[in-house]
Amino acid sequence: MSNIKELLIKADGLLSGHFCLTSGLHSDTYFQCAKLYQYPDIVEKLALELSEKLKEVEFDTIVAPAIGAVIFGYEVAKQTRKRNLFVERKDGIMQLRRGYSIKKGEKIVIVEDVITTARTIFETQEAIKEYEPTISGVACIVDRTQGKLDDKFKIYSLLKSSPITYEPDNCPLCKAGIELVKPGSRSGK
Repeated sequence: MSNIKELLIKADGLLSGHFCLTSGLHSDTYFQCAKLYQYPDIVEKLALELSEKLKEVEFDTIVAPAIGAVIFGYEVAKQTRKRNLFVERKDGIMQLRRGYSIKKGEKIVIVEDVITTARTIFETQEAIKEYEPTISGVACIVDRTQGKLDDKFKIYSLLKSSPITYEPDNCPLCKAGIELVKPGSRSGK
């Protein structure tokens, strides 16, 4: 089993400071999994480890949200020998595009890089709901949910982490005047 935290540190993908997460929350810790994507051998190894966790899950297709999870979703699909799709934003709304389709009842695992509030997971579900798939689970590199979404879906992760997060209006890092950095891919907030 890989030490995910150590790999992220070596790849400069575990950052400390004052960050605006994709969720809009603020944190002193940011997981930049895209830094891992510079090293295909590491991505392959992590995807293989995650595919082992998914061994008992019955599913047909991986769906990953663009942009952050496209590479990892592809590699997990490769390791599990499943079909790979991705959803992407058009006019600010996550959509299944490029002629992709899903059969009614098709069993899906959504693959993400980091999950904090699961906003992107919910947007991914919304993007494919018209096809009436079955969501068999959610898989990720880093799970920051602290178990808060266990009633919504099963999360398979390589690392569970509980960095402190703050609502923007009640952020001590803001109050201390520490510069806010937004390294994620979503605009806004």
